[in-house]
Amino acid sequence: MDLLKTMQISASGLDAQGQRMRVISENLANKDSMGKTPNEDPYRRKVISFRNVLDREANITKVQVANIGVDRSEFDLKFNPSHPAANADGYVKMPNVNALIEVMDMKETQRSYQANLGAIEAAKKMVMRTLDILRQ
Repeated sequence: MDLLKTMQISASGLDAQGQRMRVISENLANKDSMGKTPNEDPYRRKVISFRNVLDREANITKVQVANIGVDRSEFDLKFNPSHPAANADGYVKMPNVNALIEVMDMKETQRSYQANLGAIEAAKKMVMRTLDILRQ
């Protein structure tokens, strides 16, 4: 039944967005995590990418996490000569996490999650309605 396939596809989307939310949460939790020595890098922002995967058994294409990598953008420098991770000039490398970007990504993730949940609810209602019609 195609409605059940719809639910499976949306469930894979829910799982992917749940993993994305965990990555975003980790980034936000570590946005102030600096190194302990001048040569140690601070926390590097993680990024997640997705891919389509064919489920041959169900004959559907699902979404999966392809990779959880790191953002290779440069670290900001903050003048703080008293910090143990300060370099010879008194600058400390700051994590490359921008809280505004993370919050926007979180909002997009929330909307995608809600859309998948809505698709599952709609398919569930259609299945229930079909069963009601068949009972009559």
